[in-house]
Amino acid sequence: MFESLGEKLQGVFKRLTGQGHLTEANIEQALREVRLALLEADVNYAVVKGLLDKVRAKALGQEVLSSLSPGQVLIKVVHDELEALMGGAGSVRLAHASLPPTVILMAGLQGGGKTTTAAKLARHLKLSGQKVMLAACDLQRPAAVEQLVTLGQALGIAVHTAKPGQRAPEAAADAREAALRAGCDALIVDTAGRLAVDAALMAELKAIKAAARPHEVLLVVDAMAGRDFANTAQSFHQAVGVDGLVLTKLDGDARGGAALSALAVTGKPVKFVGTGEKLEALEAFHPDRMAKRILGMGDVVSLVEKVQASVDQQSAQELAGRIAKEGFTLQAMLDQLRQVKRMGPLQDVLGMLPGMGALKGVAQGADDKSVSRMEAILLSMTPKERRLPQVLDGSRRKRIAKGAGASVEEVNRLLRQFEQMKKMMKMMKKGGRRRGMPGMMPGMGGMPPF
Repeated sequence: MFESLGEKLQGVFKRLTGQGHLTEANIEQALREVRLALLEADVNYAVVKGLLDKVRAKALGQEVLSSLSPGQVLIKVVHDELEALMGGAGSVRLAHASLPPTVILMAGLQGGGKTTTAAKLARHLKLSGQKVMLAACDLQRPAAVEQLVTLGQALGIAVHTAKPGQRAPEAAADAREAALRAGCDALIVDTAGRLAVDAALMAELKAIKAAARPHEVLLVVDAMAGRDFANTAQSFHQAVGVDGLVLTKLDGDARGGAALSALAVTGKPVKFVGTGEKLEALEAFHPDRMAKRILGMGDVVSLVEKVQASVDQQSAQELAGRIAKEGFTLQAMLDQLRQVKRMGPLQDVLGMLPGMGALKGVAQGADDKSVSRMEAILLSMTPKERRLPQVLDGSRRKRIAKGAGASVEEVNRLLRQFEQMKKMMKMMKKGGRRRGMPGMMPGMGGMPPF
């Protein structure tokens, strides 16, 4: 989501760092460029002005102007202000009821991904050890109840549905009682949305809130809403009271303004972000980590968490054992590629590595389609060929290329990459792993050198 903004800001600071020292003139020039980049990213105008005023005040201080590395110090100033703008270090936790269940009410406009987000949040809480129930109280949108029931079945989570003829507030009250009887730790209530804010929507939400007595009201907002996001958020907060926000579709073409403006505009923190369509694509929002990613400083902590959540540790250990015993083979490369794919879009993964943000899309093959193409080539080989790559002569390579719908050159390129990875494995075995990478991908032996 922040690719365009990040590239522009990194370009500004790169030019500034190259000037050797800071002056009022080059600081003002840099801040003008930062202002344009933020406005183009749909950040609220008043938010941009307030942010730059704070950055200017700190940047013109004697400590920054006299620094031996003024460009880097200014980057730190901007990072700190971006972090503060989004809520400061760490993430904001959900409310927790003293007597279970904790009731979480999901609100938002139609099309923002509210029902899917309810299921994602249920999965998130279940993985933390909680017993969760979902309540299907969106009785307006056709098939909304069926969608939540299907998602609940996929997750192994109970879904409470309305009785025939029952209204949404009554269904919400019944769901609360059902969750209490079932000994649930949390109840997540999905509600109806509209294409736009209207009186009927708010009246129903108020009634559901009164019936369900939630401990937390989460507003689900499409990150691609741009500047309209502020009016929507304020309308919901004034009508029903919002405790936190969930921004969806951060993996799309959103410019990032909603995430940067959310707290300043609404006074309410972003608690979660949706990063894809899959049920595992929900992350706690960490302002400090997001600020680092925007400025190209990486986010290794989130990357490690993503690895831990998406990689089967037992399979990873087995793969590491096979590599130690048999050496690095094409079969090991195939297994590794599959583990990388489970972590989500490769561009996002690269963006979490310090210094790699600017290289996303530059290195040959650094995209998900190319990873899938590599996988297809490897699957076109026989088990023997993946185990013993030295048997791959010209005729075999032609057969593999034809079977994968690829060219012989693509097969040759993959084999060259394999040899590079093999050398990397030997270096790591000898203790030559580069700094900054240790333990990042346990059992995976590092990223493929795309």
